[in-house]
Amino acid sequence: MRDMFLSLAVIAAVAGVVYIFVPHDDKADPVKAVDYRVELLTARRVAPYPVAAPSGLAQKWKPTSVSYEREAGNSWHLGFLDPDGGYVAVEQSTSPAKKYIAAVSQDAKNTGRTQRVAGETWQHWEGSKYDALVREDKGATTVVTGSASPGRLAEMAAALKTS
Repeated sequence: MRDMFLSLAVIAAVAGVVYIFVPHDDKADPVKAVDYRVELLTARRVAPYPVAAPSGLAQKWKPTSVSYEREAGNSWHLGFLDPDGGYVAVEQSTSPAKKYIAAVSQDAKNTGRTQRVAGETWQHWEGSKYDALVREDKGATTVVTGSASPGRLAEMAAALKTS
């Protein structure tokens, strides 16, 4: 019995030390913002199409992920959390449009409707998980997709610039 209590005391002491010295903040935002400037410059140099990224968004938009994969159809990805906490992604690729759109929009379907955003016509797609705005132009497909509201998707699409 004595050894059992000693073992329990040692385990409690170790757990206490770990709790005290390992930083933890229950109120901290678990999603870290990423700086995508270097990846954007690199993608714009090597991509065979004008790579789009937002300009002029409010600071409350948080970039969370970025990638460019030349071997995967020159795929550009830029993910954000919008000010309401919804997810918005900018996806571009030279891959065949139908398969690419289905993949990045989590199988959204074309509604047949279009939407004018910042002077450009976008196709409106809807899905059970993500909705999307889609444009095919200059040899690439651009998809603004995510779980955010249609208004936030349009806000992102309006902010996209290629230079």
